[in-house]
Amino acid sequence: MVRMRALGLTALVLMVAMLAQPVVATAQNHASNPFRTVEGIWGQLPEGRTWGSTSAVYPAADGINIWVGERCGANLCTGRDDLDPILLFAPDGTLLRSFGAGMIVWPHGLHVDPAGNVWVADARGADGKGHQVHKFSPEGRLLMSLGTAGVAGSGETTFDQPSDVLVAPDGSIFVADGHGAAGNNRVVKFDRTGRFLMQWGETGKEDGEFRDPHALAMDSQGRLFVGDRGNSRLQIFTQAGEHIATWTQFGRPSGLFIDSNDVLYSADSESTNAGSMSNMGFVRGIRIGSVHDGLVTAFIPDPQWQIGVRGTTAAEGVAADAAGNVYGAEVGPRMLRKYVRVR
Repeated sequence: MVRMRALGLTALVLMVAMLAQPVVATAQNHASNPFRTVEGIWGQLPEGRTWGSTSAVYPAADGINIWVGERCGANLCTGRDDLDPILLFAPDGTLLRSFGAGMIVWPHGLHVDPAGNVWVADARGADGKGHQVHKFSPEGRLLMSLGTAGVAGSGETTFDQPSDVLVAPDGSIFVADGHGAAGNNRVVKFDRTGRFLMQWGETGKEDGEFRDPHALAMDSQGRLFVGDRGNSRLQIFTQAGEHIATWTQFGRPSGLFIDSNDVLYSADSESTNAGSMSNMGFVRGIRIGSVHDGLVTAFIPDPQWQIGVRGTTAAEGVAADAAGNVYGAEVGPRMLRKYVRVR
């Protein structure tokens, strides 16, 4: 009996150790695609306005409507103070509401908290604006700003091109800062009032280090998933910044989203990039799987994918609505795609 208990304890220790190890996977390109692509550009803009680049997308608090950050018909909102970059769409693509004209330089990441407030990461600076994270009411009233307007830095009150923002159930605020492999490469944590609490990360490829922390998501256990794009991996942390695991099977993540069923969506817009030949063997697209076992169970391939294409194609931002439909926010093609679940 003692020997059996010892063996059971040994097995448990081995299992825990295995879960803590990086999940090193071969290219995950062949999972089934249970989605139908809605033809054309989804989302009707006002007459005379065309879609610009977008990487920011998130469901509204009702899980039905979809918020999008769109870069004012181009890839930058500078000089377009007449256009609202933050847009709310109904499931059929009808524009319901918009706001933010003249307030945001480069909308990059979006998050909607349980109260329906819309958080926007503005990842560039110009004309005394940008390098900030803003909290808006669902109607578009500015409620809070983190960072110093137009000032790039690495302190407690400054960001340098913040890529994404996430609000935990207890109200804690997490910011992925900043955009680009040579940036701040850190995650910054604030309390619900915006008071600085801590930060972690530096440039590198070891556990807890980053090269372009590009996206954030949180599962039902409160674990923080960080899309470490420059290192072609995602890392999982406690909310105190303790490293839990590293996964590579979800590609080179530009965008992350975790739904209420703990399904993980990872948007890979850069694998096999002609500029860096990064993450060779992985095809661009949206990989879908469980946060519990890390298995990739579905794959939506990039409609425009070709090996060696320079720059970004496919979705950079990704989200799913309450019905399980998927939305891909695309920078290069300058559009938002909707994928409807068919099985």
